[in-house]
Amino acid sequence: VQLQASGGGLVQAGGSLRLSCAASGRTISRYVAGWFRQAPEKEREFVAAIFRSGSTTRYADSVKGRFTISRDNAKNTVYLQMNSLKPEDTAIYYCAADESIIMSSMALENQYDYWGQGTLVTVSS
Repeated sequence: VQLQASGGGLVQAGGSLRLSCAASGRTISRYVAGWFRQAPEKEREFVAAIFRSGSTTRYADSVKGRFTISRDNAKNTVYLQMNSLKPEDTAIYYCAADESIIMSSMALENQYDYWGQGTLVTVSS
């Protein structure tokens, strides 16, 4: 599967953005999907993940209550709705997917085999 992330941009603190991760090559419904981010001079970190059915999601504590991950299997796309953005949310956001991740491992970066190219989110104060 190939993943294409989009939707990043420049937004003021308190604003919102919606990121999209469009899959091609295979249907995304077979895959667990996640979002990760990497801020300047920091390691990449987990943001959110959604299980195949969409019924189970997981979030990093830093985004819980502000970000929502969802999927539209008919459109072969996974979304990340980001509200109440903060300057510390500034990062390159990557979507990832894998067929064989178990629920308890959804937040683990090394479990994902397929990655998109990243989209830059900049939040100004």
